[in-house]
Amino acid sequence: MAMAMSCFYIVVTNILVILSPLCLAHGGYLYPQFYDRSCPKAQQIVKSVVAKAVAREARMAASLLRLHFHDCFVMGCDASLLLDSSGTIISEKLSNSNRNSARGFEVIDEIKSALEEECPNTVSCADILALTARDSTVLAGGPSWEVPLGRRDSRSASLSGSNNNIPAPNNTFQTILTKFKLQGLDIVDLVALSGAHTIGNARCTSFRQRLYNQSGNGQPDCTLDQFYAALLRTRCPRSGGDQNLFFLDYVSPTKFDSSYYNNLLAHKGLLNSDQVLANLQNQPSPQIVKTYAYNSEIFFQQFAKSMVKMGNISPLTGFRGEIRKNCRKVNSQ
Repeated sequence: MAMAMSCFYIVVTNILVILSPLCLAHGGYLYPQFYDRSCPKAQQIVKSVVAKAVAREARMAASLLRLHFHDCFVMGCDASLLLDSSGTIISEKLSNSNRNSARGFEVIDEIKSALEEECPNTVSCADILALTARDSTVLAGGPSWEVPLGRRDSRSASLSGSNNNIPAPNNTFQTILTKFKLQGLDIVDLVALSGAHTIGNARCTSFRQRLYNQSGNGQPDCTLDQFYAALLRTRCPRSGGDQNLFFLDYVSPTKFDSSYYNNLLAHKGLLNSDQVLANLQNQPSPQIVKTYAYNSEIFFQQFAKSMVKMGNISPLTGFRGEIRKNCRKVNSQ
């Protein structure tokens, strides 16, 4: 009898081992081993293409990281951002947050092409975005993390969602925090994920109002170091030069580190949405900024946790959505 029961438990255990990945997928869960059997080289392929792209242009690390963020805040992490306009779709690439600034789409195309050759109809564009964000962070010197996988791709996009849901450089702190909370993210996530601005660039048009008395109070932004402001004015004039690029972190613009937070403490945060994190009273964000400025290890740990949390915003799993063959268009086109 004991031997019979033992055999029964072995059989049941084996069945559970076989079925558990299916249950996870259909139940809406993401897990790092999702492609271990269906496309074991998937992560290696993504990492290789990203490494070549960043080697060609260091700025690409920030651009790819930003794509994942801008995708997840609109209808969840479903690669809706990657869709081009078509007869039924108005692309999110045309939104105020993405127009003339979102980039790196060709790198995603290259990754998708390589994955389709290795394992057709298997790896989603949404998972590609999540993996490129992690790999870009690591290549810039930042932390690594296991990326939960199993997302599927949206068959639609939302231009209005992209215009309304993504935090803007000139939003008030409360507006930004509300946008994060609507995605299930809290103030710790807000301050940690803002640390992605330790790499990358911003356009003159994103912060001009801080330099030229355009805030409506009759004075330039007093929260911005005035020597730094004067330097910025040399390439960001009162009119024109909208697309001129400036480092978000002028100290170490291509290295993922904690100097972004030190800049905020010195009133040298380029964007108002960054600087406000260090200036608020009766809010925990200034203390969090100080903690990350003084201890990069704590920042790295929280950034990794917050990236995983963000990557889990409303994913399409199971039979919802599709696995696009081309990240720029739905399969029916």
